[in-house]
Amino acid sequence: MKLFKALMAAAALALVTGAAQAARTDVTIAMQLEPPSLDPTTGGAAAAIRSVTYGNIFEGLTKIDSAGAVQPLLAKSWDISDDGLTYTFHLQDGVKFQDGTPLTAADVKYSLDTARGEKSVNAQKQLFAKIASVDAVDDHTVKVTLSGPQGDFLYNMGWGDAVIVSEKTAASNGTNPVGTGPYKLGEWVKGDHVTLTANPDYWGAKPAIQTATMKFISEPTAAVAAILAGDVDYFGGFPAPEALTQIKADPRLQIIVGATNGETVLAMNNGKAPLDNVKVRAAIAHAIDRKAIIDGAQFGYGTPIGSFFPPSDPAYIDLTSVSNFDPELSKKLLAEAGVSNLSLSLKLPPASYARAAGPIIQQELANVGIKVEISNVEWADWLSNVFKQKDYDLTIISHVEPNDYGIFARDDYYFAYKSDAYKKVVEEIGNTTDPKKQVELKQEAQKILANDFAAGFLFEYPFITIASKDLKGLWENQPIPAMPISEMSWSE
Repeated sequence: MKLFKALMAAAALALVTGAAQAARTDVTIAMQLEPPSLDPTTGGAAAAIRSVTYGNIFEGLTKIDSAGAVQPLLAKSWDISDDGLTYTFHLQDGVKFQDGTPLTAADVKYSLDTARGEKSVNAQKQLFAKIASVDAVDDHTVKVTLSGPQGDFLYNMGWGDAVIVSEKTAASNGTNPVGTGPYKLGEWVKGDHVTLTANPDYWGAKPAIQTATMKFISEPTAAVAAILAGDVDYFGGFPAPEALTQIKADPRLQIIVGATNGETVLAMNNGKAPLDNVKVRAAIAHAIDRKAIIDGAQFGYGTPIGSFFPPSDPAYIDLTSVSNFDPELSKKLLAEAGVSNLSLSLKLPPASYARAAGPIIQQELANVGIKVEISNVEWADWLSNVFKQKDYDLTIISHVEPNDYGIFARDDYYFAYKSDAYKKVVEEIGNTTDPKKQVELKQEAQKILANDFAAGFLFEYPFITIASKDLKGLWENQPIPAMPISEMSWSE
């Protein structure tokens, strides 16, 4: 009898233990940068905003999946006119914003008209430039008419900047975001964390994770400590590649090394003398040893690039030879430009790759006679002064948005790069639906940027993920800045 009771107790304990393991519905996530806002339509270019909100709080008509493909989302289907100018979107049934307001075609019209309007502060306003009109046919049908064919229109509608918002709550989305996604904001303790909780009225599949806490850990050493201590379950974009050997030895953890669409560049203010002189920009580019930067700042993780295009794209061409490491040529170009005793500022945002690469570039430019003064700035300062006000000479930043070569065609962008030839090619890409012709045009665009030395093109940023070995549903690559929590779950 005693043996029977002991066996029953052991069985009961096993059932309780198994149920407890199966019941885990929370996750703690680490991010290096804190978002300056939680509104991806007005918050500026910070990728951290999309990482928190994309596919979690906010949703678009379409979405970009982990393979970089376009999928239906708020639009369950669409029809395209024979001339490619009219897209008729059919909305999902039963979708509500997180305040209980039903989603209608009027919300789609408001969102797209606001994003493309004269007063738009959307960081990617160019995504909507070809929209001529948006009409709500009925509550569940939206007709979007373009001014010309646009082969990547459906892809553009899947960007984090193209999410659908409610006019009722749009003004407060920066601090109190209200979307249609599977999660809603629990709390935002600035400087520490954001907590998301599952939306009980979500229109789609119910997520396995019910609560997600996103902690902000900016220092690489603190990131390593948090992972090894088990304080966080997931760190996407892990900022300490030097610690991977140590982490690999920990059986509790998994390491995933993927790719991003993050062109990491030494941005130059093309609108400011003497950087408005192509020979000076070329001199800076030829002074840079990409391998030394990748090895020194990234511990070997990263792919060299010679233009503003990801190596994973079928249209990519290797143009690193255009700006090959040649210090003697740098000195010659500076002499030809009549520039001597050049002193430049280098403003570095908090990202670890920037802070680590800055001193290497500082020394490389010193080797050709260019003095560089480094200033470490906080993310809000970088967005305000560098990105918006163009108050800088040089900066290091990774642009992680997909298909974003069009930013070099914008006169108002912080690069201050102006090229009629480049603008023409970008316009032709937008007007072309033939895939072969698009590849040809994209390669021409890459060549223009490389030969104009529009920036110092450094490397394609890798996406290193450290996570608990029992956490599933993680993206290997980052075709778009995203951290879709609803795809995550714990092994039972």
